[in-house]
Parts: sequence; C-alpha cells; structure tokens
Amino acid sequence: MNHTRRSIELLSPARNLECGIEAIRHGADAVYIGAPKFGARAAAGNSIEDIKTLCAFAHFYQARIYVALNTILADDELDEAEKMIRKIYEAGADALIIQDMGITQLHLPPIALHASTQTDNRTVEKVKFLEQVGFKQVVLARELSLQEIATIAQQTTVPLEVFVHGALCVSFSGQCYLSAAMCGRSANRGECAQYCRLPYSMIDADGKVIASNKHLLSLKDLNLSEDLELLMDAGVSSFKIEGRLKDVAYVKNITAFYRKKIDEIIAKRQEFGRPSFGSSTYLFDPVPEKSFNRGFTIYLLNGRNKEITAFDSPKSVGEVIGKVKNIKGKTISVSGHKLLNNGDGLAFFNKQGELEGFKVNRAEANKIQPFEMPAITLNTLLYRNYDARFEQQMAKPSAERKLAVNISFSDNSFGFTLCMEDESGARIMITRPFKKEKARVSQESNIRTQLSKLGNTLFEPETVNIEMEEDWFVPSSVLTDMRQQATEKLLLSHNIRYRRELTEFRQSGEPAPFIQGQLSYLGNVANKKAESFYQQHGVKEIDKAFELEQSKNVPLMFTRHCLRYSMGWCPLHGGSKSPFKEPYFLSCKDKRLRLHFNCSNCEMQVFIDK
Repeated sequence: MNHTRRSIELLSPARNLECGIEAIRHGADAVYIGAPKFGARAAAGNSIEDIKTLCAFAHFYQARIYVALNTILADDELDEAEKMIRKIYEAGADALIIQDMGITQLHLPPIALHASTQTDNRTVEKVKFLEQVGFKQVVLARELSLQEIATIAQQTTVPLEVFVHGALCVSFSGQCYLSAAMCGRSANRGECAQYCRLPYSMIDADGKVIASNKHLLSLKDLNLSEDLELLMDAGVSSFKIEGRLKDVAYVKNITAFYRKKIDEIIAKRQEFGRPSFGSSTYLFDPVPEKSFNRGFTIYLLNGRNKEITAFDSPKSVGEVIGKVKNIKGKTISVSGHKLLNNGDGLAFFNKQGELEGFKVNRAEANKIQPFEMPAITLNTLLYRNYDARFEQQMAKPSAERKLAVNISFSDNSFGFTLCMEDESGARIMITRPFKKEKARVSQESNIRTQLSKLGNTLFEPETVNIEMEEDWFVPSSVLTDMRQQATEKLLLSHNIRYRRELTEFRQSGEPAPFIQGQLSYLGNVANKKAESFYQQHGVKEIDKAFELEQSKNVPLMFTRHCLRYSMGWCPLHGGSKSPFKEPYFLSCKDKRLRLHFNCSNCEMQVFIDK
C-alpha cells in the first residue's frame, strides 16, 4: 500500500461476535462492538472472550476493533470500568469509544480513545478541544452539513468519523433527556425508551388539532451512499454504519454495499486508500432497501430539506414493489418488475395512514396470494419489507475475504525454495531438500496448478512465478506439502506481525481550556473524575448530570428537525403564516410535550408540559 494515501475507513456495527466477523468478511476496515457493560446500547453487550476472538480475526486483515463504552458512569462504577478497560485492552482492542470524561482520569492502558457522538461534537471549537486533550478520532454529530464538516476538517487534524447509514436520533446525541424524564430510562445510560418513535397529536394553544396520531418526532433512516466522495473531499476519514442492535443480515448487506461504493471511488482517486487488507467476494448483490429502513434521507447534508421525516410509521417500509393493479378473489396483481417470492412480507399504508402488512403465501410472476387477504384497494402502493429469498441468502455463507499472495518457486543447490508474500507485506520462505532429476514433460503447468490451490485458506494467488535453471521433475505431493507448510507459516506470521498503535491519553503543555466556563446539565457530568477533568480545563461551575438531579422546566430534547418547518410555517425558510396559535403541544395518551422554536439556532426544543 502507498502510505502517502489518506486512509478511508469503513466502520461497521456488531451486535455480537457473529455480526463482527461477518462485517470483516464483507469488507469492513473496522468494527465497533459493545463492551460487557456501559455501552450506549445496553442490550448489545459482549463478553471479553468474544471481543478477543473478534480482535484476532480482524487483525489478520489489519482491520481494527473499537469497543463502545460510551455511557456516563456513576462514581461507584469507575473501578469496575477501569478493570474492564484493562481486560478489553488485553483482549486486543484497538480503541475505546467513550462519552464520559471521567474515564480519561482512570489508570488506563495505552489504548486509543475515540470521542463518541454522545459528546455532542458539532463545532470546530469542540473538536479542536477533543483533539488537544488526546482523542485519536472524533465522531461528528449526524446533523452537520457538508460545509460544516469541511470547516471542522480544515481547522483540525484529528481523524473525523461520520455516520453515513442507519437510524437517526431526532435529538443531538448526548443531549436527549426525554426518556430519562418520562420513565427513568436514560439515553446517556444506554436505555433509551425511544419516545421519539411514538405517535403524537399536535395541538395548538387553543386546543385545535393540527395533526392527529402521527409519528411527528420520527425520522427516516440515513443513506449518504451517493455522497461518499464529497465527504472524502470534505475531510472525512471514517464512514460509520449505524446498527449495533441490527441483525447479521443487515450487517452483511449494508457493509458489502458501502464496501463496493468506497472501492469504486478509491479505484479512481489515487490519493485515497484502505487501512486494511483483503478483498471480499460476494455471493449476493447488496441492496440497502432490502434491509430494515424507514425510507431514506440525506438528512441535513446539503442544508434544510423536507425529506427527512417518517411521520406515518417508525417501522421498516423496505423497498417499493409497485401498485395494486387488479384484485380478483384472493389474488392481487402488482405492477412493476420486481420478482416476488413465496413468504415475502409486504406492506402498505391503509386509509388511516397506518402501515399495515401481510405475508405472501404464493407468488407467481406479478400475481400474489396472501395468507390472509388485507383490506386493500386498487392503485395502493406496495412495499416489501421482508424478501424471503434474500433473507435465505443472508442466512448462508455470503462472502469470503482473502489476501492476495504472490508466489515464487525456484530451485536451489540442494532442492527447491517456495516464497509467499501477501498484499500486507507478510513474507515467508521455505526450502525442501530434494534429489533433482530432469523432467520428461514440462513441469510449469503442474507447479502453477498445485501452488495455486489455496481454496480453503484465507489467501488467493495473484501471481505464480517459476524460476528454475532446469526443468526439474517436481512431484505433486512435494508441491502440496510445501504449499500447505507455507500457508500455515504465512498465517502464523500474521498473528505475530500485527502491532496496535499504543498511545497514552495525554496532552502536551498546559491543559487546553474547555469551550465554555460553566456546564449545565447538558455537560452530562455524573462522577467526581469527570468533574475533575473539566476543572483541570478551566470550567468553574459544573452542574450535575440530569440523571443525578433532574433539572426543572428545561429542554429535554434539542433537534434540528422542526415541526414548524415541516408544516410550512418557518419564517426563516419562506414559510407561510401559521393559522394556529403557539405554543404547540405534542400529546400521546397521558404524555404532553411543549415545543419551543429557537430560530437563532435553527432548532426545535422539546419540554415536558406541566
């Protein structure tokens, strides 16, 4: 690899060991996986033993493993976290993704720290501070535009990680307290109850209903696959796929899809390169619409746009199939050219605007017979949110990832020499004493064939070079034995060669001043060590985390999604005058939220209405 190139990392999620291994197989340069405890997805913890197994598999390809330990911690959890971090390091992990600055004050092994998106990284000043204090990678807020990302990249040198696919939190990450306030389940503790996905009615100050029973805080899923090159040019180094709660089929499909996209760009842009080795071959065609999605959006990458919300349903809609063109008895004819299968799951929006689904019992050409006939009408648009044939493919082995090997076979004074060098630079040589005799028929073809048989290994031959002074007879058994010995030795050399980038978390010189002199509940300071960190960096007043001391009548959610904008009443973007009286409220059963529009920051804030 040309190390003057800028590495572009594809970072995939792993709910568990199986997902992590398949992410690597399907082309990920790095995988992020939950620690045994204290991850922002409490339901996606993993054992140290599984993390160790994943690290060993990934490091063969010089891919990296990042362990998410990105919740805020109580004082009495810090000792346990410190011991766990030591075990994570010993297991081989390359970095920790953290939110709680108290972790930086622990006795840490020499492992890189990455600043989670939960640390609310959306300004040059914040990212610059994180770089100065020692973070080796920073995950930017999902809400940033391409220009905002470019501005941050121009004024910092720390690698920037950006989400390119998957679910969108409607609030700035790390700044959502709605779940904690409503039911005591804190998003900053990995236990979000997802109140943003509930159906709400929007009501004005006079009690008039603006919208009824809609998922007004629910966003579509992110898909920036057509903007990757722009993001590279803006300075992004790591493309992150969301999904630590997603199944292995999702991980396979979406990883493979982005691997292909990134490789196409790298092939034509020589200034970019890959940080890991090995090429993946796929037994399927990756299609993102076939995995869980609420419809896709580029969110705010190019500024405000109306195509970000999923008001009708927070469930997966899947891919568009076509419209109902005929209904005869229990048979539905569908327009369009998508091949339908027995067992497919189809969905449509009914007359009430609700997503309704049914399963296909029998499919033949464009005609389907459901198990149970839905109340569906002509011209209804159909979606497929479960492709039975595709899921069957995903349940089987669906990719291989192999390292390209250059093989050289030659004679020496006492026998033969076999050299193997793979694309990562690992090189081995073995010799075999053998009494040489001139061959009666040319040996080149058989030597090339026997040495190329690497099918069951993690290598594939790129070139086979044969250099012999005479055309010596070489038995196939000797070639097979030498090949097997060489591949085993090459595998062993990989286990020895991988070197983690060991790094102490510290800054040189005087402590960098934090970007503000006081911290409210928004600082998420939940322990004495986090408090000490901020004090060292010049913060004079520090409030306790919301989870420790719930602040009264404060915003519980900060979001760039704005319902006034969605309704066409934004005064900043040419909207019309609203016919309804503010303040507006969101109501769901016994829950009532109040909306506030902070136009100077172009954001909406959500309060509990007392």
